[in-house]
Amino acid sequence: MQKFSLLDLSPIPEGKTATDALAATVDLARAAERSGYHRYWLAEHHNMPGIASAATALVIGHVASATSTMRVGAGGIMLPNHAPLVIAEQFGTLATLYPGRIDLGLGRAPGTDMATARALRRHMAPEDSFPQDVQELIGYFGDSSDGTPVRAIPGEGTHVPVWILGSSLYGAQLAAFLGLPYAFASHFAPAMLEEALAVYRSTFRPSDRLDKPYVMMAAGVCAAPTDAEAAYLRSSQLLAFARLRTGRPGKLPFPTHDVDREIPAPIMAQVQQALSCSATGSAAKVKEHLGGIIDAFQPDELMVTGMIHDHTARVRSFEIAAEVLTDLSKGPVAA
Repeated sequence: MQKFSLLDLSPIPEGKTATDALAATVDLARAAERSGYHRYWLAEHHNMPGIASAATALVIGHVASATSTMRVGAGGIMLPNHAPLVIAEQFGTLATLYPGRIDLGLGRAPGTDMATARALRRHMAPEDSFPQDVQELIGYFGDSSDGTPVRAIPGEGTHVPVWILGSSLYGAQLAAFLGLPYAFASHFAPAMLEEALAVYRSTFRPSDRLDKPYVMMAAGVCAAPTDAEAAYLRSSQLLAFARLRTGRPGKLPFPTHDVDREIPAPIMAQVQQALSCSATGSAAKVKEHLGGIIDAFQPDELMVTGMIHDHTARVRSFEIAAEVLTDLSKGPVAA
């Protein structure tokens, strides 16, 4: 692994607003660029009181304008919510404004509940057109061709890098078939990680976009000067995920020293399993856990993510993670 990156959902903490969250995203992005993160991705979620990145392309442009070298992109755009041409125009415009810096990760899930999905697209087709939509979208980024009836302008000729995102075998198979880079959402759905990476790597077909498999996997991180402080800070994410799982999504909760009393044991078991691909603690412990993940799965790139209520502590967590990952990227992970 030579590169490491950061996924930000623009969390809205309790006591704060979407304005605060978007300002924090820009501040974190600038800190990430200083710390050596290769790319900074934002994700599309809708009807979520605790996430401010719903208009993902707009937030990507905001972050790109506030940084200068780091790649910025979507992790991802939920393509079933959109017409491919609209996304091609949005990301073609971004690539025209920030050449060589824009990524487009595509997901198949709606990123929300079905009522909101219907409100987003209005006319939802019963069949799964995701593979066709991906190929249509890629086509809009290609070079101009005489007689093409529909063109993305801006977009045409930008060759925006397209990724397939997934948490199951479907995305792995599609990415391999199309010869595209693959990003696995192991930060919240690690169950099929090993099998999906094996399928992608073994069935990959080279394309004009990529000549060999390229895997990025995600891991949660919550780093602090001490293990105890990191565990306290991480309680916010545990609470948020538990509330989401029980149908009570909200803003990112304040941390607590007694999270086990606030989350019933059966729900906590589900949360811990879903968030098991992660590292929490001091720099030494985070290095041990992230090193183990890298050693086990050999990703070409690791993307870290994590929600902490206090913005200053969140920035520091990613700074610590960057120091650890810089060290880990220098050579093989120790057994």
